[in-house]
Amino acid sequence: MKNKIIVIVVSILFIAGLFAINGILKKQEKPVENKNFKEETMNILDVTSENFEKEVLKSEKPVLVDFYADWCGPCKMLSPIIDQVAAENEDIKVCRINIDNEESLAVQYGIMSIPTLLVFKSGEVTNQTIGVVSKSEILEMLK
Repeated sequence: MKNKIIVIVVSILFIAGLFAINGILKKQEKPVENKNFKEETMNILDVTSENFEKEVLKSEKPVLVDFYADWCGPCKMLSPIIDQVAAENEDIKVCRINIDNEESLAVQYGIMSIPTLLVFKSGEVTNQTIGVVSKSEILEMLK
């Protein structure tokens, strides 16, 4: 009976140790970014909760905000279209928010599906769309 209790206690301690090691390793992991998808474009700004107010809410220009994730197939399809809109329209600001890194912003704006595009004017959301849309639809949103 004592041997069974010892085996159970050792097993529980072993499993607890594995969970502890897993937690430590997860804290040390750095997310792997798909460089092809998140290619920096001079005309597109990566926004975080730290610079959201300054770059989006207090912007003098209309702002197109793309809520995306690196693992999202439709987001990857939409990315080149967003790049084109940013490159061809200097009268707007284009920003991207990675929902995996900025969960609080996604929750704040009720982002339930990605990609989601929001248009901000004078700090207020004036238009939004969900899913892959055409360049002309994006330009129409910005009017």
